[in-house]
Amino acid sequence: MHFPVIILFILCSFQAAALQVGAERYEQYLPLLKNQRVALVVNQTAQTQDGHLLDSLLARGVNVRKVFAPEHGFRGDHDAGAKVDSSKDSKTGLPIVSLYGKNKKPTAEALEDIDIIIFDIQDVGVRFYTYISTMHYVMEAAAENEKQLIVLDRPNPNIAYVDGPTLEVEFRSFVGMHPIPVLHGMTVGELARMISAEGWLNTNKALNLKVVSVADYNGKVRYELPIKPSPNLPNAQAISLYPSLCFFEATPVSVGRGTSVPFQVYGHDKVKLGEFSFVPHPIAGAASNPKLNGKVAYGKNLAEVDTEGLDLTWFIDAYHAFARKDEAFFTHPKFMDKLAGTDKLRLAIESGQSLAQIKKSWQADLAKFKRRRQPYLLYAR
Repeated sequence: MHFPVIILFILCSFQAAALQVGAERYEQYLPLLKNQRVALVVNQTAQTQDGHLLDSLLARGVNVRKVFAPEHGFRGDHDAGAKVDSSKDSKTGLPIVSLYGKNKKPTAEALEDIDIIIFDIQDVGVRFYTYISTMHYVMEAAAENEKQLIVLDRPNPNIAYVDGPTLEVEFRSFVGMHPIPVLHGMTVGELARMISAEGWLNTNKALNLKVVSVADYNGKVRYELPIKPSPNLPNAQAISLYPSLCFFEATPVSVGRGTSVPFQVYGHDKVKLGEFSFVPHPIAGAASNPKLNGKVAYGKNLAEVDTEGLDLTWFIDAYHAFARKDEAFFTHPKFMDKLAGTDKLRLAIESGQSLAQIKKSWQADLAKFKRRRQPYLLYAR
């Protein structure tokens, strides 16, 4: 009965062992770094067979001058949304310049002593995951300051799915900067190619972009990440559920931040959403002040639930449960619309549209997006 799961596990393990992420394909980019001053845009996910990319490049004599750090910081130990301060790396002494504090975009001053920027961060293929917004600003700064940008590509664990509403320009924010669906089915390397070629950067200067692809990779076999990409996405199940459960962040419902299973459970203390219960508590570096802190939340445990792509069943069910109790559900409607990239999803739910009706409304835009992205794809689907 569990045989197919075992086969999938073996296939995933084989693929993880066989493929080479962009960072490990040194022959593709080390020659470009000779006698160049280099900056890295990395976090804890920039791993190679030799260890962290920073250490790997320094060991090979590359002149790395500084590190730019995204949301969650260089070590990936900051809460979601927490300001990341600039600092120094305790191991190498290199300056770490925050891109999630005062500036989200590298300044001209910070790039004065840099010739080449390398971006190597593991993404999860969801539009509102902010690493791709950081990449956008890095691309923009590289173009404006005439620096070459090298994107070292990594697999997308949600590459099989293209789903959800496409962002409308008036809802553009740091949790959604591009006219792409919630699940876009692209790697960061493919997306960088699209952002550059489609003219989505706010500059008239051309970007000198090189993408080092993942060797022996395709989107037909599921890939599980060897290291968690952020504090509250600890495993493959959380990553799979993240696009569906993140919309709860705009509501009073907890998604398990402050527990050992974030983005694998959901619940509320006053509106009972299921029989499963959990109590959020502060967790350093992951949830310093979690929603429903210290309260018993009642809802559902999805840790063992099979899920594919974007599933709004739980979200819509919770909306109706709140309505029956005459409790406000969309307590942060503007944030909801930013996550969705449109107000149409929220309005459709409030008007009582069914899940089937809502999903049907996306299909024409999804088909258009798939055609538009085709020239930028690097891997078989």
